[in-house]
Amino acid sequence: MTARQIGIGMTSQRTRQRLVDRLREAGIKDERVLAQIYEMPRHLFVDEALASRAYEDTPLPIGFSQTISSPYIVARMTELVRNGRALGRVLEIGTGCGYQTAILARFAKEVYSIERIEALLIKARTNLRGIKTNNVRFKHGDGSYGLPEAAPYDGIVMTAAALETPQELLAQLAPGGRLVFPRGQESQCLYVVENTDQGLVETKLEAVKFVPLLPGAIRA
Repeated sequence: MTARQIGIGMTSQRTRQRLVDRLREAGIKDERVLAQIYEMPRHLFVDEALASRAYEDTPLPIGFSQTISSPYIVARMTELVRNGRALGRVLEIGTGCGYQTAILARFAKEVYSIERIEALLIKARTNLRGIKTNNVRFKHGDGSYGLPEAAPYDGIVMTAAALETPQELLAQLAPGGRLVFPRGQESQCLYVVENTDQGLVETKLEAVKFVPLLPGAIRA
């Protein structure tokens, strides 16, 4: 194992623990999620030049005008979609560099992840192979419509902001399933929609800032 894989200096265990302490203070309550944030080598998901900032609670650029989400956002969305449950099949819209994907894969039997930028999908696949994560199925394409052929899902996580609640994704939720997504344009908020016995229940949560959900797919 290389020094980069282990993590040295600013990627040390002490630095990771400080990050987890900050996330706990910020309101993340799921200790299993916090444990995975601690264990996950976030420095492997960013360019080596940014490795010293990997355990700051901040988004970082990953190319193609995209970012790796802040650890707080990744923890928050994972906590919300998990809701204390074991997850079977999970859908992720927007793979990016694969960091959120890797965290989700620690809680789900299967993760299906869709990314519209092929070059990022290739990078994410390499990143997850490097940490021996084998329960993720990747797809290059437009995530707006989800992946109905693998539905239903116990959880759906969208890592780009929609203008409206995505009805196509709601139709792919299993009973008891949750959709976690940002909505809005200039002003965005995080939302959860749960598929309950009484129907779909939508809850508006805190303000967030994500890149917009865009249609189509881009080849490498």
